Amino acid sequence: MPLALLALAVGAFGIGTTEFVMMGLLPQVADDLNISIPSAGHLVSAYALGVVIGAPLLAAVTARMSRRTVLIGLMGLFVVGNALSAFAPDNGWLLAARFLSGLPHGAFFGVGAVVATNMVAPERKARSVSLMFLGLTVANVLGVPVATLMGQNLGWRATFLGVSAIGLAAIAALAFLIPRDHEHSTAQGLRGELAALRSLPVWLSLGTTVAGFGALFAAYSYITPMLTDAAGYADASVTLLLALFGVGATAGNLLGGRLADHSLRGTLFGGLTSLVAVLALFPLLMRTELTAAVAVILLGMAAFATGSPLQLMVMEKASSAPSLASSANQAAFNLANAGGAWIGGLALAAGFGVTSPALAGVALAVLGLAVASLAYAVDRRRAPAAGRERIVASHVPQEAEAVHH
Repeated sequence: MPLALLALAVGAFGIGTTEFVMMGLLPQVADDLNISIPSAGHLVSAYALGVVIGAPLLAAVTARMSRRTVLIGLMGLFVVGNALSAFAPDNGWLLAARFLSGLPHGAFFGVGAVVATNMVAPERKARSVSLMFLGLTVANVLGVPVATLMGQNLGWRATFLGVSAIGLAAIAALAFLIPRDHEHSTAQGLRGELAALRSLPVWLSLGTTVAGFGALFAAYSYITPMLTDAAGYADASVTLLLALFGVGATAGNLLGGRLADHSLRGTLFGGLTSLVAVLALFPLLMRTELTAAVAVILLGMAAFATGSPLQLMVMEKASSAPSLASSANQAAFNLANAGGAWIGGLALAAGFGVTSPALAGVALAVLGLAVASLAYAVDRRRAPAAGRERIVASHVPQEAEAVHH
C-alpha cells in the first residue's frame, strides 16, 4: 500500500478527534461560557450541519482542481476552524467556528477516497479506503480520550489548539506524500458533477448509508445510560468502554476493507445482517458487565465493516463524479448520526426501557438491508439492458459498413 495513505489517515485522525471530542468537553465549555449543557450540545449539531452542507458543496466547486491541492486546502480550512474554536470569545462565535470546522470534513473523506483508490490496483480499492478510515476509528481509541483529558486538565481551548496542530501535521504529510503528478479531477465542472447524482443506484447507496449507520447511532448515542443503568458500570468506566468501541470499529473497518475487495456486496449484506443480530441481542448482553463490554466491541465491528463497502459502492455508481458522490456519502453518514440519535431518543422517551434505542436500531438496520436489496435488484435489472446496448453498439458500425459497400 502506498505511503501516501498515511497522509490521508493523519488527516482522518484529526477530523475524527475534533468531531467526537466535543461530547466529552460539553461540561467544561458550558461552565466557561456560562451556558446550559443543552445549549452547549448545539455545538455538536453545528459541526454536523457543516459536514452536511460542506461535503457536496466543496466537492462540487473544486471539481476542476487538482485533488492534491484540494486535500491540502480542505485541511487548511480545518486548521482555521479549530484555531478559531480555541479563541472563540462566546457561544455564538464558537457555534460559527464549529460549523466552519465541519465544512471540510465530508469533502476531505470524499476526495481522499478517490485519491486512495486511484493509487492502488483495482483488487485493493476497498482496502485502501479502509486504511484512510483507519485514522477515523483510531481517533476513537486514542485521539478522543487524550483530547478529553487535555481539555479536563488544561482547558477545552487547549484541546482545539492540539487538534489544529494535528491538522498542520496532516498538511505537511499531504504535501510531502501525495504525488505532485497525481491524477487531476476530470474537467467536467459543476454541472457534470451534479448530473451524476441523478442516478437511482447512487441514491439507493446513499439511502443504505443513512439507514445502516442510523442503526448504529440510534444505539450508540445512548450507550452511556445502557452501560450504567442496565449493565451496572460506574460512570468512570464509560470512557474505557467507549475506547473498546473504537477498537471494535478499527477491527471491523480493516476486516470490511479486506473482505470487500473479494465481494463488495457480500460484505455489505454480511455487515448489515451482523448489525441486526448484535443490536437485537443488546437487551440480553447489557445484563452483565462482561457481556456488555463484548456488545460494545461487536457493535463497532459490525457497523464499521460496512463503511468501506458503502463508500466504494457510491463511488462506483457515480463513476463520472466520484468525488462528489463520495463526499455526499459522508453527508449521509452525518444525517444518519442525527437521525439515528433522534429515533433512538423517541424510543427512550416513550418509556420502552433503557435498551430500547438498540431495538430502534434493529428496525433501521433492517431498513438498510431492504434498501440494499432493492439496489441489488435494480442493478440486476439494468445489467441485461446495458449488455444489449453494448451488443447493438458493437454491431452498428459493421452494418453501416456493409450498407456503404
